[in-house]
Amino acid sequence: MASFVTEVLASSGKLEKEDLSSRISKMSRKVEDTKEEVCDMINKRYSDFLPSLQSSEELMLQVDAVSKEMDTLKNCIENEVQNVHVAVTEYTKLKQQLEKNTIIITMLGHLKERHNCVSVKMGLFFLFLQARKNVEALKGWKTSELPLLSALSSELTVQRENLIYHLGDEWKRLVIWKLPSTKGQVLLKNMLKPLVMYASLSVRVTEQQGDGTTLALQCLEESHEERCTPSQVYNKLLLVLKTLHSYLLDVSIGDKKLSTILGELIWEDMSHTIIHECLVHSIPTNSSQLEKYNTVIKETEEFEKSLKEMEYLQGDSTDLLKYARDVNCHFASKKCKDVIVAARKLMTSKMHNTVKITPDSKLRLPKLPAPSSEVKVKQESFKEEVTMENSKQLSAWSLRLPACRISESVQQLMELAIDTLCEAVGSSTQCALQLFFTVRNIFQLFYDVVPTYHKENLLKFPHLAAIQHNNCMYLAHHLLTLGHHFRNHLPQSLSEGVATFVDMVPGFRKLGAQCFLAQLNVQRAELLERLSTAHNFCNLDDEENYTAASKAVRQVIHQLKQLGTVWQDVLPVSIYCKAMGNLLNTAITEVTAKIMMLEDISSEDGEHLHTLCQTIIEEGPLVFIPLAEEKKNKRYQQEVPLYVKKWGTFKELVIVLRANLQEIVDRWTDGKGPLALEFSSSEVKSLIRALFQNTERRAAALAKIK
Repeated sequence: MASFVTEVLASSGKLEKEDLSSRISKMSRKVEDTKEEVCDMINKRYSDFLPSLQSSEELMLQVDAVSKEMDTLKNCIENEVQNVHVAVTEYTKLKQQLEKNTIIITMLGHLKERHNCVSVKMGLFFLFLQARKNVEALKGWKTSELPLLSALSSELTVQRENLIYHLGDEWKRLVIWKLPSTKGQVLLKNMLKPLVMYASLSVRVTEQQGDGTTLALQCLEESHEERCTPSQVYNKLLLVLKTLHSYLLDVSIGDKKLSTILGELIWEDMSHTIIHECLVHSIPTNSSQLEKYNTVIKETEEFEKSLKEMEYLQGDSTDLLKYARDVNCHFASKKCKDVIVAARKLMTSKMHNTVKITPDSKLRLPKLPAPSSEVKVKQESFKEEVTMENSKQLSAWSLRLPACRISESVQQLMELAIDTLCEAVGSSTQCALQLFFTVRNIFQLFYDVVPTYHKENLLKFPHLAAIQHNNCMYLAHHLLTLGHHFRNHLPQSLSEGVATFVDMVPGFRKLGAQCFLAQLNVQRAELLERLSTAHNFCNLDDEENYTAASKAVRQVIHQLKQLGTVWQDVLPVSIYCKAMGNLLNTAITEVTAKIMMLEDISSEDGEHLHTLCQTIIEEGPLVFIPLAEEKKNKRYQQEVPLYVKKWGTFKELVIVLRANLQEIVDRWTDGKGPLALEFSSSEVKSLIRALFQNTERRAAALAKIK
């Protein structure tokens, strides 16, 4: 054993020695290869690189020399260009100076011509003066012959008139007055328009000896008015125009005065500014203020009268005065525009702010003046003709709106319509027509705007859908009699039949019904979707299936309770009960249909189905809570069969699920029992086959169901 180990160790040592020697020889070869590579690299770096380095340095020197030459050339070019710029600048200045001198020389030439002409005329003038002086001297001589003096005097008169004529002709030819249009626009833009537009601006006129008169604008910091009244505007404008007329414009140029020329240039723009920046905002907002507006009309007349006296204006009537006199038309247009804007704002406001409407609630209709005598005669004759009277009278609650909630904005909209109709009463025919049809436009706008603007919310929130339903019914209810209340107080063209809103009533009723029905369809679809998760109510002995069915039933009950709470005290009671009854009927109809489709119902399945259906029977009526007071809701919970069409059918189904064959046959009673009232014979047979096994007793029972 020892000799074997020794041999192994000896052989391993020999192998290690041989391996080391081979490695050393390999390393030596690698060292030699590395040495050769290093030598080659050094040769390339220092033997071959130095010549290329020297040639590169020479090239760099050449590049530097060329760069210096380029810099020198660049500097020369820049100097030359700068000299050219200086020369161009000097040439431009010389050219401008030459043009200026040319203009001056031309003007001096014109002045020389005028001077020569004037000198000639002045020479004639002085000769004329000398001649007149001589004639006066001759008249002083007592020895002078009278015929000679008479001839000289006549000739002197002729020459004087001739001189005046020629001087006037030369004056008209040589002296030309021109008022550029830009001057008038500058006056309008910088002084007259600001005085109209800004209430804080006023005019200050100061006279200084030697310096003339100064016309300036000043700002009144203490003024808090947004706009000037027509009286203030007229006073400020007249102060400016009178000052200009007194010191500058009261001069005739040919057939026209300067004030007339200025008026032709600025009056159209100035009157447009006065109308749109002042008179538009002074139009009354209600008919009671129309009489006071006569003051504004008189002020406008006085303003134009003053301008005509200063010859700024020509003619009898202008657009400014026409606008002021047509106040009734402008009042109607402004009122209609304001009413439409206010109505649209109400329609696009939030709907959920509601007010309670009761049968005792009435519109705040104002007391209207007594109708004209002609209308009274018509009414009396009509009463005499209608003498038939029914002994049975309608209830005091007839034609009254049931208790519900409507949007506060809709109540305000109706008040806005009534106020507008009140404005129409007593107004001119044209104004009354505009206001009446504006009220119709309000309701038409509601019909078009509200369903579109609130479309998403009306489908998403059942609360808003109920409110919109009530809003439409509220408007339809009052539109029935609104026109009748005002008809006899409106102009004849309206009172003879046009003044009515009855034609709009069906549209509003349909609009409200469609909105609420769309919401009911949404809720009905959600109920069916929840019931679809019940696995068709089959195999309820499986815990998973029973849990899914129980959850679906609970969700349906929960949804109905939520709707009952949301619509509580909002919808009228009758509409509330019909809506909840319709939805509950949808749920139990679906459950009944699913159960009737089952072909095999085990006893355990039947028990589970009975439990689920009994839950609906017990909790279904509790969703009827139309009123806030719980005690009053019991009546409606007991009347569930009146609102749920399939309630009796569903209750019979629940009884059958737990009944034996004899009880089913007894409830059928040869097609006369309560079961026969709700199910057909084929449906009852189908239930029996699903609930009971095929036995002689089942066959006997099926035979009795006919």
